[in-house]
Amino acid sequence: MRMARRHRRAQREGMDKIRAVIAAVLTVATSAALLGAAPLTGPGTGPALPGAPAAGRAAGTVQAPWPHGAVRTVGKLIGTYPGGQLLTCSGAVVDAPNGSVVVTAAHCVHNPGEPRWERAWFVPGYHRHGTGSVVRSGWQVTSVQLEPDWRRGRLPQALLHDYAFLTVEKKDGRTIQEHVGANRLDFAPVDPAERTVALGYPATGPYDGETLGHCTGVPTLLTARDTRPPNTGGLLMESCDLTRGSSGGPWLRDYDPRSQSGTVVAVVSVGDDRGRVLGRPFPAGARRLLAAAGRVPAPSR
Repeated sequence: MRMARRHRRAQREGMDKIRAVIAAVLTVATSAALLGAAPLTGPGTGPALPGAPAAGRAAGTVQAPWPHGAVRTVGKLIGTYPGGQLLTCSGAVVDAPNGSVVVTAAHCVHNPGEPRWERAWFVPGYHRHGTGSVVRSGWQVTSVQLEPDWRRGRLPQALLHDYAFLTVEKKDGRTIQEHVGANRLDFAPVDPAERTVALGYPATGPYDGETLGHCTGVPTLLTARDTRPPNTGGLLMESCDLTRGSSGGPWLRDYDPRSQSGTVVAVVSVGDDRGRVLGRPFPAGARRLLAAAGRVPAPSR
């Protein structure tokens, strides 16, 4: 209950540190915003991503609440910050030797020059759990793997490294992968000409963060001809209304409804007020981070 009250207070007060990050992002994408800041109000009006393809290029994108309920390998990430503020993001369980790894966006963990969360939990298959039950239903994050260039960098340049791998605890001696399964993870180069579903927990209007949302379509691979360097190499999904709270959510291909898993080719990174969402694929160097997260022993609860 106390955690829920703090969450509501954080929603009212906003998060100045994320606002500052958004201001930095605006130098690259006017009205674009990191989508992890669920306590914030929605993005303001303004031009779309400069140099991005015209709206409608990805015609056929489907945006709606996910019609199949929760996905057990995808979940909500909830972190507590100094002063009792909460920040919510999204993530997905990925296959790893220790069976205890979740992938998300780096800015869901912390922003360059700003404090990290104090504690965080990942709730797989989240569906109207409520923040008050996160300690019981969630898996506590025990370690984080980030690119050094993200830790040392400044936004917006650091957006190239907007991905992170989390190690979470075991429960009753079993890993999260043993409980819910896992997604495969693929690395760049990513073929943009494949239908992709982006999943996440949008938490600002018209959504409340309590149910899974999605966008499905064929993304556009952004090149140096399309956009400025921090967005180069990203996958652009148009006509997608995922809002803040969706950050870190997986971009899945080859989704299997039986195992409720697929292949993660990117995570939700930034978006703008014209329904454009950018997914950050994983460069070859991210293999090192995944391997490191997969080696960390997961403590048992």
